Amino acid sequence: MGSVQDMLPLYRDPLFHFRFAEPRIIPRFHLEGVAAGRVVHIHRLHNNQPGEFLQPASVGSDGWVDLVEPLIVDAELGFCVRVIE
Repeated sequence: MGSVQDMLPLYRDPLFHFRFAEPRIIPRFHLEGVAAGRVVHIHRLHNNQPGEFLQPASVGSDGWVDLVEPLIVDAELGFCVRVIE
């Protein structure tokens, strides 16, 4: 038999969803597995899909995204982040 190789997923969702039970102000957030320097677009969640575009951002070291303008998120709502390829 051949050697074991890293598997490539057939599908990878480029969206990260963030939801909250109470209102919050979000100055930064973490994206697991996203390389530093990648550009992301932040959208409001609308029916579990990307809604209104809010702002672009860049992923910093260790996957942290520091926002120029903090997000204000209402209770039971959230935002999603699309990694730009």
